[in-house]
Amino acid sequence: MKKLKSRGQRLLKFFHLSFVCMWVGAAIVLSVKQFFVSPSGGEELYGIQSTMKFIDDFIIIPGAVGVLLTGVVYSMWTTWGWFRHRWITAKWVICAYGIAFGTYPLGPWQKGLVNISKEKGLAALTDPSYVHNRSMLYVFGTFQVLTLVCAVLISAVKPWGKKPKISSSTR
Repeated sequence: MKKLKSRGQRLLKFFHLSFVCMWVGAAIVLSVKQFFVSPSGGEELYGIQSTMKFIDDFIIIPGAVGVLLTGVVYSMWTTWGWFRHRWITAKWVICAYGIAFGTYPLGPWQKGLVNISKEKGLAALTDPSYVHNRSMLYVFGTFQVLTLVCAVLISAVKPWGKKPKISSSTR
């Protein structure tokens, strides 16, 4: 397959890093913000939760999809390949996990907080479903952020080399 030239690779790197910044930066903001939410009224609680859902829908999701798509382009049209290096494999695993986990448990928990706070106002803070969703986001949202930061660290440090080639004599 034809490979990207130097200029194309630089442009691809710009877009990939921009999407990484969107995904990781917004995830850090949501994770940290959730520990400092102390609204004085129901409308304020709903406003905070709506804002957090907006950040999820319009910054985190496009960032994650952008990382995935630019990662595919990297793998197909550069010499980095799909699984040539162990650190690339680790990043693929983290990316797939991050998108799947963000889509299924984290997203619905966040949406639940918005819906319950809209319906119940400040009384949502004592609603069992709200408390459960919030607790899950505390723990697993923080874990998600840590895994994303790990992916950035892995990308910067590239701790593992190439996978050993399997010679024809060992098959």
